[in-house]
Amino acid sequence: MDWTQVAYHYDGSFAGFLCCVFEAYLHKEAPACFLDPEDDRLSLWPERQVATDEGHAKRVYQSLDRKIGVQGRQLVVHGFLTCLPVKELALWEFLRLGYQRGPGVVRDLTDDRVHVLWKAVQHLGSEAHLLKGFLRFSDQQGVLVGEIEPKNRVLPLLRPHFCTRYSGEHFLIYDRTHRE
Repeated sequence: MDWTQVAYHYDGSFAGFLCCVFEAYLHKEAPACFLDPEDDRLSLWPERQVATDEGHAKRVYQSLDRKIGVQGRQLVVHGFLTCLPVKELALWEFLRLGYQRGPGVVRDLTDDRVHVLWKAVQHLGSEAHLLKGFLRFSDQQGVLVGEIEPKNRVLPLLRPHFCTRYSGEHFLIYDRTHRE
């Protein structure tokens, strides 16, 4: 099946990416690239502005468990947090493959579409694990403050650990790399 290639402009959020997946299937378009607001690349492909619609994002997110299983969904969610170059295209290729093959796709590490994403998520997990042990806080007027400069967006993975560890404290972790 031939799908038209299109450059998608979206807000850079995970929900926005899921809306791009929704639009791609709705219009039978194959994303040639994904451009977020910070991306200044020019595209030679026809362009589509994709608005983030929570309903569309929720539909795609709920389809992940059914189509690619819990492990596949986790791979997609964590894959979005990685520093993998053109991660959206890697995620799109994995989703297309997973929607065709089903939940067993996560075990096919011989397929580059799976292996590249799996390695990026492994790197994300390793970086988060290291930061759990090496992140140091300083007391700033009663608030514990720590700064990190990770390659990946590790804050969602660090949050549960430090919320449990410092449950009675006020603390802040600042990601300089991603300004979060």
